[in-house]
Amino acid sequence: MFDGLRSAARESAFRALVDVPRLVRHPVWRNADPGQGRGVGVVLAPGFGAGDVSLAPAASWLRARGYRPVSARVGFTVGCTTELLDRLMRSVENHAERTGGPVVLLGQSRGGGLARLAAARSPELVLGLVMMGSPVLDPLGAHPNVMRIARFLTRLSAAGLPGLLDADCFTGPCYEANIESMTKPLQVPAVSIFSRADGVVPWELCQDPYADCVEVSSTHTGMGFDPQVYQVLGPRLAEWASLAAQRRDRVLTFG
Repeated sequence: MFDGLRSAARESAFRALVDVPRLVRHPVWRNADPGQGRGVGVVLAPGFGAGDVSLAPAASWLRARGYRPVSARVGFTVGCTTELLDRLMRSVENHAERTGGPVVLLGQSRGGGLARLAAARSPELVLGLVMMGSPVLDPLGAHPNVMRIARFLTRLSAAGLPGLLDADCFTGPCYEANIESMTKPLQVPAVSIFSRADGVVPWELCQDPYADCVEVSSTHTGMGFDPQVYQVLGPRLAEWASLAAQRRDRVLTFG
């Protein structure tokens, strides 16, 4: 159950980092097949206020298995949804061109919501979608402390500070357009990873009806450091990479 302050108290960057030794000792980290990823591109979109460092373990894990991860270049994911989505789309398009095929989108929290919007907009560029602790059923349903920070950023934006959330992302056309897109059926394979121990996002909001919803026991901030998450990702990403290789082979054979 999402129990307010007690749930939020479990969330901290320090607590997440405590899991790093457990992760690097785990077989899911140590047993790496460098041919698994077959050069498939992966675009990583971090959560609200987190930045690329929060997905650095994921990037390292992916590279060791032959994937080609890159940043979505959305910074700390605190800006206007539409502007962040445009930046993410440019990263997706560029990386798909570099790697010669559709890419995997992997996003945490708000980054997962942005990744879902991108997958709905341009499914031909997306091989598969991973959402980690992403409240896709209600992007404004995060813990009240998080929403207070978000609304404070809109006030700073209204005062003239650029690059932050706009009030339109909460109530205006920006919100309405993106929430409509968020409910569209997905045309790509997707997994939504959620946790009942999540102290930032109520787990119920991660139950995307068009994704395979898988439960782990991680905190919200700790998902990128949790072996369970990589146990979920391993076989799915390998399957998607194999599918991409089969498509490339068909193109070479009949092209």
